[in-house]
Formats: sequence, C-alpha cells, structure tokens
Amino acid sequence: MARKPNYRFARLERERNKAARKAERAKLKAERAELRRQEKTGEPVDGEAGEAVEDAAAPPDGAADEAAAATAQDGKPV
Repeated sequence: MARKPNYRFARLERERNKAARKAERAKLKAERAELRRQEKTGEPVDGEAGEAVEDAAAPPDGAADEAAAATAQDGKPV
C-alpha cells in the first residue's frame, strides 16, 4: 500500500526553496549595485587598498571591543 502524500509539507518545501533562491538573487543584485556605486563614486572596492586602511585602524586583539561591550551592558565604564 502506498503512503499518503503530504501535500502541505511538499508545498512548504517548495516555498522555502523559492524564498532561498529569491534571497540569493537579491543578495547578488545588491552586491552588483554596491560595486557599481563604488566605481561611480571612486571609493575603493573590497580587496583593494581600502581594506588595509581599515585593518590598520583596528585595535590589536579586539581590546577596545571588549571594553565597549562591558561599558554597553550597564552604561557605566568597568
């Protein structure tokens, strides 16, 4: 005897897959738009000199990040 088909599950799977494909397309479209905007304004694109400048400005070992997190929790410096 064949098992009973689960139409609801199949529909939910199709909708989930469709949403994932749609999200991926939207992500790619946003990335392309960002690249076009950066090229138009002359800002550095990822992978160029812009990343090195951002990395140099970051504190070593994330020490400032930990202090900011401690300060942000209760509003008072630790």
